Amino acid sequence: MSNNKDVFVTEKGLEEMKEELDHLKNVKRPEVITALKEARLLGDLSENAEYDAARAEQTVVESKIKELEVLIENAKVIKEGSKDKVTIGCSVKIEYVSDKEVCEYTIVGSKEADPFENKISNESPLAKAIIGKKANDLVSVDSPNGRYDVKIIEIF
Repeated sequence: MSNNKDVFVTEKGLEEMKEELDHLKNVKRPEVITALKEARLLGDLSENAEYDAARAEQTVVESKIKELEVLIENAKVIKEGSKDKVTIGCSVKIEYVSDKEVCEYTIVGSKEADPFENKISNESPLAKAIIGKKANDLVSVDSPNGRYDVKIIEIF
């Protein structure tokens, strides 16, 4: 099952996915197998809540393992590039023209996006609009909430 869609991740993000996969395969999977064995010993499986819970957890763990394997297989590590243009992996300081609010964002792949840490997906409207642009460029962003303008102040 190959999903040929590139998954952009930082080196740290790839390492975290590999660690999670290792934990799922070597810790969680054996724990679930043990829970299933213990639940089977309790008797009638048709009315065995422990067995049902263990099977449900097994499904979640196996699904996550498959998802991580595909993500890792298709991972494209974001290399640090020059800071003269906005690229995936860089941080950028922008000013929202309408209210002069200044914000800093790091542009990452969709799997690492975390708005609470100001990490925005390269697939977001803002990132799509500013990727390839330079400092001091004025850019219009088309978003689901309407169009707005930003000025790129700094790329770092």
